[in-house]
Amino acid sequence: MSEVPYRFEVTHAASEIAQRWGGLSAGEESGDVVSVAGRVMLLRTQGKVAFGELRDSSGSIQLFAQAGATEDLEDFVRLNLGDWIGASGEVVRTRRGELSVRVRTWTLLARARRSFGDKWRGVTDTETRSRQREVDLWANESTRSHLLVRSEIVRAMRERLWAGGFVEVETPILHPIPGGALARPFVTHHNALDADLYLRVAPELYLKRLVIGGFERVFEIGRSFRNEGISPRHNPEFTTLELYWAYADYLDMMGLVEELVAGVASDVVGTARLTYQGRPLDLTPPWRRATMAELILEQTGHAVDVGMERDELAALLAETGAAVDPSWGTGKLMAEYYEKTTEGALWGPVFVLDYPEEVSPLARRHRAGPGLVERFEPVLGGRELGNAFSELIDPDDQRARFVEQARRRAAGDDEAMVLDEEYLRAMDYGLPPTAGLGIGIDRLAMLLTDTANIREVIAFPTLRPERAGGDSAG
Repeated sequence: MSEVPYRFEVTHAASEIAQRWGGLSAGEESGDVVSVAGRVMLLRTQGKVAFGELRDSSGSIQLFAQAGATEDLEDFVRLNLGDWIGASGEVVRTRRGELSVRVRTWTLLARARRSFGDKWRGVTDTETRSRQREVDLWANESTRSHLLVRSEIVRAMRERLWAGGFVEVETPILHPIPGGALARPFVTHHNALDADLYLRVAPELYLKRLVIGGFERVFEIGRSFRNEGISPRHNPEFTTLELYWAYADYLDMMGLVEELVAGVASDVVGTARLTYQGRPLDLTPPWRRATMAELILEQTGHAVDVGMERDELAALLAETGAAVDPSWGTGKLMAEYYEKTTEGALWGPVFVLDYPEEVSPLARRHRAGPGLVERFEPVLGGRELGNAFSELIDPDDQRARFVEQARRRAAGDDEAMVLDEEYLRAMDYGLPPTAGLGIGIDRLAMLLTDTANIREVIAFPTLRPERAGGDSAG
Protein backbone atom coordinates (compact mmCIF):
# COMPACT_ATOMS: atom_id res chain seq x y z
CA MET A 1 0.00 0.00 0.00
CA SER A 2 1.09 3.56 -0.69
CA GLU A 3 1.67 6.17 1.96
CA VAL A 4 -1.41 7.43 3.78
CA PRO A 5 -2.60 10.57 1.95
CA TYR A 6 -2.91 14.00 3.53
CA ARG A 7 -6.52 14.28 2.39
CA PHE A 8 -9.22 12.33 0.60
CA GLU A 9 -11.96 13.82 -1.53
CA VAL A 10 -15.37 12.50 -0.41
CA THR A 11 -18.21 13.10 -2.86
CA HIS A 12 -21.10 11.47 -1.01
CA ALA A 13 -22.05 10.34 2.51
CA ALA A 14 -23.57 6.90 2.94
CA SER A 15 -27.01 8.37 3.61
CA GLU A 16 -26.83 10.48 0.44
CA ILE A 17 -26.14 7.36 -1.64
CA ALA A 18 -29.12 5.61 -0.10
CA GLN A 19 -31.34 8.60 -0.78
CA ARG A 20 -30.20 9.26 -4.37
CA TRP A 21 -29.79 5.71 -5.67
CA GLY A 22 -32.15 3.83 -3.42
CA GLY A 23 -34.46 3.13 -6.37
CA LEU A 24 -32.01 0.90 -8.22
CA SER A 25 -33.33 -2.59 -8.93
CA ALA A 26 -31.48 -5.79 -8.06
CA GLY A 27 -28.57 -6.24 -10.46
CA GLU A 28 -28.89 -2.68 -11.84
CA GLU A 29 -25.88 -0.40 -12.40
CA SER A 30 -26.17 3.37 -12.07
CA GLY A 31 -23.20 4.43 -14.19
CA ASP A 32 -22.37 7.02 -11.49
CA VAL A 33 -19.02 6.98 -9.70
CA VAL A 34 -18.76 8.16 -6.09
CA SER A 35 -16.06 8.44 -3.45
CA VAL A 36 -16.86 7.47 0.13
CA ALA A 37 -14.85 7.20 3.36
CA GLY A 38 -15.30 5.71 6.79
CA ARG A 39 -14.50 2.68 8.96
CA VAL A 40 -14.62 -0.92 7.77
CA MET A 41 -17.17 -2.51 10.08
CA LEU A 42 -17.60 -5.92 8.48
CA LEU A 43 -15.56 -7.78 5.87
CA ARG A 44 -16.22 -11.15 4.30
CA THR A 45 -14.67 -12.92 1.31
CA GLN A 46 -16.34 -15.29 -1.12
CA GLY A 47 -13.74 -16.58 -3.58
CA LYS A 48 -12.68 -13.71 -5.80
CA VAL A 49 -15.32 -11.38 -4.39
CA ALA A 50 -15.28 -9.45 -1.10
CA PHE A 51 -18.01 -7.52 0.67
CA GLY A 52 -17.44 -4.91 3.35
CA GLU A 53 -19.59 -2.56 5.39
CA LEU A 54 -18.31 1.01 5.40
CA ARG A 55 -19.75 3.24 8.10
CA ASP A 56 -19.50 7.03 8.23
CA SER A 57 -21.24 9.56 10.45
CA SER A 58 -24.44 9.35 8.40
CA GLY A 59 -24.85 5.58 8.16
CA SER A 60 -23.50 2.55 6.30
CA ILE A 61 -22.96 1.48 2.71
CA GLN A 62 -21.79 -1.87 1.35
CA LEU A 63 -18.49 -2.08 -0.52
CA PHE A 64 -18.36 -4.64 -3.31
CA ALA A 65 -14.85 -5.62 -4.42
CA GLN A 66 -13.92 -8.20 -7.01
CA ALA A 67 -10.88 -9.57 -8.78
CA GLY A 68 -10.10 -7.81 -12.03
CA ALA A 69 -12.11 -4.72 -11.08
CA THR A 70 -10.70 -3.65 -7.72
CA GLU A 71 -7.11 -2.49 -7.37
CA ASP A 72 -5.04 -4.22 -4.65
CA LEU A 73 -7.77 -6.72 -3.84
CA GLU A 74 -5.27 -8.86 -1.94
CA ASP A 75 -4.62 -6.00 0.51
CA PHE A 76 -8.32 -5.06 0.65
CA VAL A 77 -9.33 -8.48 1.97
CA ARG A 78 -6.62 -8.23 4.66
CA LEU A 79 -8.02 -5.01 6.13
CA ASN A 80 -8.68 -5.01 9.86
CA LEU A 81 -12.08 -4.28 11.30
CA GLY A 82 -11.95 -0.65 12.29
CA ASP A 83 -9.54 0.51 9.58
CA TRP A 84 -10.43 3.81 7.95
CA ILE A 85 -10.45 3.73 4.16
CA GLY A 86 -11.54 5.84 1.24
CA ALA A 87 -13.05 4.07 -1.75
CA SER A 88 -14.19 5.10 -5.23
CA GLY A 89 -16.41 3.23 -7.63
CA GLU A 90 -19.78 2.89 -9.32
CA VAL A 91 -23.02 2.77 -7.36
CA VAL A 92 -24.78 -0.53 -8.06
CA ARG A 93 -27.33 -2.83 -6.53
CA THR A 94 -26.12 -6.40 -6.26
CA ARG A 95 -28.11 -9.35 -7.51
CA ARG A 96 -29.06 -10.02 -3.89
CA GLY A 97 -30.46 -6.51 -3.62
CA GLU A 98 -27.76 -4.71 -1.60
CA LEU A 99 -27.09 -1.11 -2.58
CA SER A 100 -23.29 -0.96 -2.94
CA VAL A 101 -20.27 0.89 -4.16
CA ARG A 102 -18.41 -1.40 -6.56
CA VAL A 103 -14.86 -0.55 -5.54
CA ARG A 104 -12.48 0.42 -8.29
CA THR A 105 -9.80 2.12 -6.17
CA TRP A 106 -9.35 2.42 -2.44
CA THR A 107 -6.91 4.03 -0.02
CA LEU A 108 -6.00 3.24 3.57
CA LEU A 109 -6.62 6.39 5.64
CA ALA A 110 -5.85 5.11 9.15
CA ARG A 111 -4.97 1.73 10.58
CA ALA A 112 -6.86 0.52 13.66
CA ARG A 113 -3.92 -0.64 15.74
CA ARG A 114 -6.15 -1.68 18.61
CA SER A 115 -8.67 -4.40 17.91
CA PHE A 116 -12.25 -3.46 18.56
CA GLY A 117 -13.10 -7.16 18.84
CA ASP A 118 -16.57 -7.78 20.26
CA LYS A 119 -16.97 -4.05 20.95
CA TRP A 120 -18.52 -3.81 17.47
CA ARG A 121 -21.45 -5.77 18.89
CA GLY A 122 -22.03 -3.21 21.62
CA VAL A 123 -20.37 -2.08 24.82
CA THR A 124 -22.55 -2.30 27.92
CA ASP A 125 -20.18 -1.50 30.79
CA THR A 126 -20.89 2.11 31.77
CA GLU A 127 -17.33 2.78 32.89
CA THR A 128 -15.83 1.51 29.63
CA ARG A 129 -18.39 3.37 27.53
CA SER A 130 -17.72 6.67 29.29
CA ARG A 131 -13.95 6.30 29.44
CA GLN A 132 -13.51 5.11 25.85
CA ARG A 133 -16.18 7.20 24.19
CA GLU A 134 -14.43 6.93 20.84
CA VAL A 135 -15.15 3.18 20.92
CA ASP A 136 -18.63 3.61 22.38
CA LEU A 137 -19.63 5.88 19.50
CA TRP A 138 -18.97 3.11 16.99
CA ALA A 139 -20.24 0.25 19.12
CA ASN A 140 -23.51 1.84 20.28
CA GLU A 141 -25.50 3.84 17.77
CA SER A 142 -27.58 5.35 20.57
CA THR A 143 -24.54 7.22 21.88
CA ARG A 144 -24.08 9.13 18.64
CA SER A 145 -27.81 9.80 18.57
CA HIS A 146 -27.78 11.23 22.10
CA LEU A 147 -24.93 13.61 21.33
CA LEU A 148 -26.57 14.72 18.10
CA VAL A 149 -29.80 15.44 19.99
CA ARG A 150 -27.82 17.46 22.50
CA SER A 151 -26.31 19.52 19.69
CA GLU A 152 -29.76 20.12 18.21
CA ILE A 153 -31.07 21.24 21.61
CA VAL A 154 -28.43 23.94 21.85
CA ARG A 155 -29.03 25.03 18.27
CA ALA A 156 -32.81 25.23 18.72
CA MET A 157 -32.47 27.05 22.02
CA ARG A 158 -30.17 29.66 20.51
CA GLU A 159 -32.44 30.22 17.53
CA ARG A 160 -35.52 30.68 19.70
CA LEU A 161 -33.77 33.12 22.02
CA TRP A 162 -32.30 35.10 19.12
CA ALA A 163 -35.81 35.31 17.64
CA GLY A 164 -37.02 36.62 21.01
CA GLY A 165 -34.56 39.51 20.96
CA PHE A 166 -31.99 38.03 23.36
CA VAL A 167 -28.31 38.78 22.77
CA GLU A 168 -25.77 35.99 23.28
CA VAL A 169 -22.64 36.91 25.23
CA GLU A 170 -19.62 35.31 26.88
CA THR A 171 -18.53 36.05 30.42
CA PRO A 172 -15.39 34.98 32.32
CA ILE A 173 -14.85 31.39 33.41
CA LEU A 174 -11.99 32.37 35.73
CA HIS A 175 -13.42 34.40 38.62
CA PRO A 176 -11.50 36.34 41.26
CA ILE A 177 -14.06 35.19 43.86
CA PRO A 178 -16.66 32.42 43.59
CA GLY A 179 -20.16 33.82 43.18
CA GLY A 180 -23.56 33.44 41.59
CA ALA A 181 -24.61 30.22 43.32
CA LEU A 182 -24.37 28.26 46.55
CA ALA A 183 -21.63 25.79 45.60
CA ARG A 184 -18.11 24.64 46.43
CA PRO A 185 -15.73 25.98 43.75
CA PHE A 186 -12.63 24.63 42.06
CA VAL A 187 -9.59 26.80 42.73
CA THR A 188 -6.53 27.37 40.56
CA HIS A 189 -3.57 29.75 40.63
CA HIS A 190 -2.58 32.39 38.09
CA ASN A 191 1.21 32.59 38.10
CA ALA A 192 1.62 35.99 36.45
CA LEU A 193 -0.87 37.65 38.80
CA ASP A 194 0.24 35.49 41.75
CA ALA A 195 -3.44 35.15 42.63
CA ASP A 196 -5.89 32.35 43.22
CA LEU A 197 -8.78 32.21 40.75
CA TYR A 198 -11.92 30.10 40.75
CA LEU A 199 -13.65 28.22 37.96
CA ARG A 200 -17.08 29.77 37.78
CA VAL A 201 -19.91 28.11 39.61
CA ALA A 202 -22.38 30.30 37.69
CA PRO A 203 -22.19 33.27 35.28
CA GLU A 204 -25.04 35.09 37.05
CA LEU A 205 -23.33 38.14 38.52
CA TYR A 206 -21.47 39.04 35.33
CA LEU A 207 -24.63 38.69 33.26
CA LYS A 208 -26.54 40.99 35.61
CA ARG A 209 -23.72 43.52 35.30
CA LEU A 210 -24.40 43.46 31.54
CA VAL A 211 -28.06 44.24 32.27
CA ILE A 212 -26.88 47.19 34.37
CA GLY A 213 -24.77 48.18 31.37
CA GLY A 214 -27.83 48.30 29.10
CA PHE A 215 -28.26 44.77 27.69
CA GLU A 216 -31.95 44.29 28.40
CA ARG A 217 -32.18 40.68 27.17
CA VAL A 218 -29.01 38.67 27.45
CA PHE A 219 -28.06 34.97 27.59
CA GLU A 220 -25.07 32.68 27.74
CA ILE A 221 -24.76 28.96 27.03
CA GLY A 222 -21.58 27.67 28.58
CA ARG A 223 -19.76 25.58 31.15
CA SER A 224 -19.86 25.97 34.91
CA PHE A 225 -17.91 23.97 37.48
CA ARG A 226 -18.82 22.79 40.97
CA ASN A 227 -16.53 20.80 43.22
CA GLU A 228 -19.16 18.28 44.18
CA GLY A 229 -19.87 14.58 43.95
CA ILE A 230 -20.66 12.59 40.83
CA SER A 231 -24.04 10.91 40.46
CA PRO A 232 -26.51 9.95 37.72
CA ARG A 233 -27.74 13.57 37.91
CA HIS A 234 -24.51 15.46 38.57
CA ASN A 235 -21.22 16.06 36.79
CA PRO A 236 -18.64 18.50 38.20
CA GLU A 237 -18.51 20.39 34.91
CA PHE A 238 -21.85 20.99 33.25
CA THR A 239 -23.53 23.18 30.65
CA THR A 240 -26.23 25.72 31.40
CA LEU A 241 -28.31 28.32 29.70
CA GLU A 242 -28.44 31.48 31.81
CA LEU A 243 -30.52 34.43 30.72
CA TYR A 244 -31.63 37.77 32.15
CA TRP A 245 -34.65 39.76 31.07
CA ALA A 246 -35.01 43.37 32.15
CA TYR A 247 -38.44 44.72 33.16
CA ALA A 248 -39.77 41.17 33.73
CA ASP A 249 -40.46 39.14 36.89
CA TYR A 250 -40.57 35.46 37.74
CA LEU A 251 -44.17 35.16 36.54
CA ASP A 252 -43.10 36.34 33.09
CA MET A 253 -40.19 33.91 33.22
CA MET A 254 -42.48 30.94 33.79
CA GLY A 255 -44.18 31.67 30.49
CA LEU A 256 -40.84 31.91 28.71
CA VAL A 257 -39.57 28.64 30.23
CA GLU A 258 -42.57 26.51 29.33
CA GLU A 259 -42.69 27.89 25.79
CA LEU A 260 -38.93 27.51 25.34
CA VAL A 261 -38.70 23.94 26.64
CA ALA A 262 -41.80 22.73 24.81
CA GLY A 263 -40.67 24.51 21.65
CA VAL A 264 -37.18 23.03 21.76
CA ALA A 265 -38.66 19.56 22.30
CA SER A 266 -40.87 19.99 19.25
CA ASP A 267 -37.95 21.28 17.19
CA VAL A 268 -35.64 18.43 18.16
CA VAL A 269 -37.77 15.31 18.65
CA GLY A 270 -40.92 16.42 16.84
CA THR A 271 -43.28 16.58 19.80
CA ALA A 272 -43.76 18.06 23.27
CA ARG A 273 -45.52 14.89 24.43
CA LEU A 274 -42.72 12.66 25.62
CA THR A 275 -42.36 9.25 27.20
CA TYR A 276 -39.62 9.38 29.82
CA GLN A 277 -38.47 6.21 31.57
CA GLY A 278 -41.71 4.50 30.63
CA ARG A 279 -44.03 7.28 31.84
CA PRO A 280 -45.77 10.00 29.82
CA LEU A 281 -44.44 13.53 30.30
CA ASP A 282 -46.40 16.20 28.45
CA LEU A 283 -44.46 19.46 28.10
CA THR A 284 -47.32 21.28 26.39
CA PRO A 285 -47.99 24.65 28.09
CA PRO A 286 -49.34 25.75 30.46
CA TRP A 287 -47.52 23.88 33.22
CA ARG A 288 -48.88 23.57 36.72
CA ARG A 289 -47.86 26.25 39.23
CA ALA A 290 -47.76 25.33 42.93
CA THR A 291 -45.90 26.65 45.96
CA MET A 292 -43.32 24.59 47.80
CA ALA A 293 -45.58 24.58 50.87
CA GLU A 294 -48.57 23.33 48.85
CA LEU A 295 -46.58 20.50 47.31
CA ILE A 296 -45.13 19.41 50.65
CA LEU A 297 -48.64 19.29 52.11
CA GLU A 298 -49.89 17.19 49.18
CA GLN A 299 -47.04 14.72 49.49
CA THR A 300 -46.60 14.43 53.26
CA GLY A 301 -49.80 15.70 54.83
CA HIS A 302 -47.77 18.19 56.90
CA ALA A 303 -48.43 21.92 56.69
CA VAL A 304 -44.96 23.46 56.62
CA ASP A 305 -43.91 27.09 56.33
CA VAL A 306 -41.01 29.35 57.27
CA GLY A 307 -43.01 30.89 60.12
CA MET A 308 -43.44 27.69 62.13
CA GLU A 309 -41.44 26.72 65.19
CA ARG A 310 -37.92 25.71 64.29
CA ASP A 311 -37.88 22.68 66.58
CA GLU A 312 -41.05 21.32 65.04
CA LEU A 313 -39.66 21.63 61.51
CA ALA A 314 -36.31 20.18 62.57
CA ALA A 315 -38.08 17.16 64.05
CA LEU A 316 -39.96 16.56 60.79
CA LEU A 317 -36.71 16.68 58.83
CA ALA A 318 -35.00 14.33 61.29
CA GLU A 319 -37.78 11.79 60.73
CA THR A 320 -36.61 11.47 57.12
CA GLY A 321 -33.19 10.31 58.32
CA ALA A 322 -31.47 13.54 57.25
CA ALA A 323 -28.83 15.17 59.40
CA VAL A 324 -29.99 18.49 60.86
CA ASP A 325 -27.40 21.22 61.23
CA PRO A 326 -28.06 23.36 64.33
CA SER A 327 -27.20 26.51 62.36
CA TRP A 328 -30.05 26.01 59.91
CA GLY A 329 -33.05 28.29 60.22
CA THR A 330 -36.58 27.37 59.26
CA GLY A 331 -36.00 28.35 55.63
CA LYS A 332 -33.13 25.92 55.16
CA LEU A 333 -34.99 23.22 57.08
CA MET A 334 -38.06 23.66 54.89
CA ALA A 335 -36.01 23.46 51.68
CA GLU A 336 -34.25 20.32 52.92
CA TYR A 337 -37.56 18.75 53.91
CA TYR A 338 -38.97 19.47 50.46
CA GLU A 339 -35.98 17.84 48.77
CA LYS A 340 -36.13 14.77 50.99
CA THR A 341 -39.86 14.15 50.78
CA THR A 342 -41.39 15.84 47.77
CA GLU A 343 -39.19 16.78 44.82
CA GLY A 344 -38.44 13.22 43.69
CA ALA A 345 -42.15 12.37 43.72
CA LEU A 346 -43.09 15.20 41.36
CA TRP A 347 -43.47 14.06 37.77
CA GLY A 348 -44.65 17.36 36.41
CA PRO A 349 -44.00 19.43 34.59
CA VAL A 350 -44.61 21.74 37.51
CA PHE A 351 -43.24 25.10 38.59
CA VAL A 352 -42.35 24.90 42.28
CA LEU A 353 -42.82 28.45 43.56
CA ASP A 354 -41.85 30.65 46.45
CA TYR A 355 -38.67 29.40 48.09
CA PRO A 356 -37.41 30.43 51.52
CA GLU A 357 -35.28 33.56 51.56
CA GLU A 358 -32.64 31.77 53.63
CA VAL A 359 -31.63 29.55 50.67
CA SER A 360 -32.02 32.24 47.98
CA PRO A 361 -29.48 35.03 48.58
CA LEU A 362 -29.82 36.55 45.10
CA ALA A 363 -33.61 36.53 44.75
CA ARG A 364 -36.01 39.37 45.47
CA ARG A 365 -38.26 39.17 48.52
CA HIS A 366 -41.76 37.95 47.82
CA ARG A 367 -44.21 40.79 47.37
CA ALA A 368 -46.81 38.94 49.49
CA GLY A 369 -45.07 36.18 51.47
CA PRO A 370 -42.86 37.10 54.47
CA GLY A 371 -39.68 35.02 54.66
CA LEU A 372 -40.04 33.93 51.03
CA VAL A 373 -38.61 35.05 47.70
CA GLU A 374 -40.00 35.13 44.18
CA ARG A 375 -38.21 32.04 42.96
CA PHE A 376 -39.25 28.92 41.10
CA GLU A 377 -37.74 25.69 39.89
CA PRO A 378 -39.27 23.76 36.98
CA VAL A 379 -39.44 20.08 37.95
CA LEU A 380 -39.83 17.40 35.29
CA GLY A 381 -39.53 13.68 35.80
CA GLY A 382 -38.67 13.98 39.49
CA ARG A 383 -35.74 16.39 39.13
CA GLU A 384 -35.31 20.13 38.81
CA LEU A 385 -34.48 21.35 35.32
CA GLY A 386 -33.47 24.84 36.33
CA ASN A 387 -33.79 27.76 38.69
CA ALA A 388 -35.28 31.22 38.22
CA PHE A 389 -36.35 34.26 40.17
CA SER A 390 -37.20 37.90 40.25
CA GLU A 391 -33.73 39.29 40.79
CA LEU A 392 -32.76 41.15 43.92
CA ILE A 393 -32.17 44.74 42.81
CA ASP A 394 -31.69 46.60 46.12
CA PRO A 395 -27.92 46.99 46.70
CA ASP A 396 -28.37 47.48 50.47
CA ASP A 397 -30.42 44.30 50.76
CA GLN A 398 -27.89 42.46 48.58
CA ARG A 399 -25.01 43.63 50.78
CA ALA A 400 -26.81 42.41 53.90
CA ARG A 401 -27.37 39.00 52.33
CA PHE A 402 -23.75 38.77 51.20
CA VAL A 403 -22.65 39.60 54.73
CA GLU A 404 -24.85 36.82 56.08
CA GLN A 405 -23.41 34.41 53.49
CA ALA A 406 -19.88 35.42 54.45
CA ARG A 407 -20.72 34.77 58.09
CA ARG A 408 -21.91 31.28 57.22
CA ARG A 409 -18.80 30.65 55.17
CA ALA A 410 -16.60 31.70 58.08
CA ALA A 411 -18.56 29.28 60.27
CA GLY A 412 -17.64 26.38 57.98
CA ASP A 413 -20.21 26.37 55.15
CA ASP A 414 -17.91 26.03 52.12
CA GLU A 415 -20.85 26.40 49.72
CA ALA A 416 -21.84 29.83 51.04
CA MET A 417 -21.06 32.92 48.98
CA VAL A 418 -18.47 35.57 49.71
CA LEU A 419 -18.99 39.30 49.69
CA ASP A 420 -18.55 40.59 46.11
CA GLU A 421 -17.68 44.29 46.23
CA GLU A 422 -17.39 44.58 42.44
CA TYR A 423 -20.94 43.38 41.98
CA LEU A 424 -22.23 45.63 44.75
CA ARG A 425 -20.49 48.60 43.14
CA ALA A 426 -22.21 47.73 39.84
CA MET A 427 -25.58 47.55 41.61
CA ASP A 428 -25.08 51.11 42.84
CA TYR A 429 -25.48 52.22 39.21
CA GLY A 430 -28.97 50.71 39.23
CA LEU A 431 -30.31 47.29 38.26
CA PRO A 432 -33.86 47.59 36.89
CA PRO A 433 -36.55 45.01 37.70
CA THR A 434 -35.16 41.85 36.11
CA ALA A 435 -36.00 38.16 35.88
CA GLY A 436 -33.20 35.59 35.71
CA LEU A 437 -33.10 31.96 34.66
CA GLY A 438 -30.71 29.02 34.59
CA ILE A 439 -31.53 25.76 32.76
CA GLY A 440 -29.36 22.65 32.79
CA ILE A 441 -28.63 21.64 29.21
CA ASP A 442 -27.43 18.21 30.33
CA ARG A 443 -30.69 17.50 32.16
CA LEU A 444 -32.81 18.72 29.25
CA ALA A 445 -30.82 16.39 26.99
CA MET A 446 -31.56 13.53 29.40
CA LEU A 447 -35.28 14.21 29.06
CA LEU A 448 -35.27 14.43 25.27
CA THR A 449 -33.14 11.29 24.85
CA ASP A 450 -35.02 9.31 27.52
CA THR A 451 -31.86 8.57 29.49
CA ALA A 452 -31.54 8.27 33.26
CA ASN A 453 -27.80 8.91 33.63
CA ILE A 454 -26.16 12.23 32.87
CA ARG A 455 -23.10 10.39 31.50
CA GLU A 456 -25.17 9.37 28.47
CA VAL A 457 -25.51 12.95 27.23
CA ILE A 458 -21.99 14.26 27.99
CA ALA A 459 -19.32 13.34 25.46
CA PHE A 460 -16.60 12.93 28.08
CA PRO A 461 -18.01 12.89 31.63
CA THR A 462 -15.73 13.36 34.63
CA LEU A 463 -14.29 10.02 35.80
CA ARG A 464 -11.88 8.78 38.42
CA PRO A 465 -8.33 8.92 36.95
CA GLU A 466 -6.92 5.68 35.63
CA ARG A 467 -3.86 4.06 37.12
CA ALA A 468 -0.96 3.18 34.83
CA GLY A 469 -2.08 0.15 32.88
CA GLY A 470 -5.64 1.36 32.45
CA ASP A 471 -7.26 0.67 35.82
CA SER A 472 -9.19 3.44 37.56
CA ALA A 473 -7.57 4.61 40.77
CA GLY A 474 -9.15 3.98 44.14
